[in-house]
Amino acid sequence: MSKRLATTLAGVYDYYGKEMTEFTLDVWMRAMKGRDPEEVEKAITGHIQDPAAGQFLPKVADVIKRLDGTHADRSLIAWGKVLDAAQRVGAYQSVCFDESAIHAAITDMGGWAQLCRAKTEELPFVQRRFCDAYKAYTGRGVVAFPAMLAGEHQITNAATGRRSAPPVLIGNPEKARQVLHSGGQAAQITSAADVVRSIAVGGA
Repeated sequence: MSKRLATTLAGVYDYYGKEMTEFTLDVWMRAMKGRDPEEVEKAITGHIQDPAAGQFLPKVADVIKRLDGTHADRSLIAWGKVLDAAQRVGAYQSVCFDESAIHAAITDMGGWAQLCRAKTEELPFVQRRFCDAYKAYTGRGVVAFPAMLAGEHQITNAATGRRSAPPVLIGNPEKARQVLHSGGQAAQITSAADVVRSIAVGGA
């Protein structure tokens, strides 16, 4: 991240005819630590292309403002994906989403089965909890997360030593497979063939 951001900022400062000092670079590095490099670059580009704001060199506060807005939007999109999967798949089947931050957020909330069993009147509160957790994880970068979110069948089978069905892939199938393979509990999948046979729910 540091080398990539330093290169990007050097180009931006050169574009605006400004000098990048060591102090300024350090401020940027500290402020952007843990942020998704692609999101940071998109935020900088968005500032530059803004007809009004783009007349001035972007400051840390400008980029953070754009990033936080992006996180809020993304958290609502992610929640829509989660709610749709809860209605389509339900609490009994295990699932694997195409974003590790979704896994981390739902795990913090007690797991997939518990989320699916939330009552209708509880959903506004559940949504707020999920969005807050999702934004926190996407803001600092997810370090550890479960490879899948266990459903009731898998939880029961694990207690009796029986084999479970592969998880249902939610969202972009290829990205969901990447989450599955890179997650902290990927060993729960018995073979690559199981992953291939997983059902993709939703679109890219």
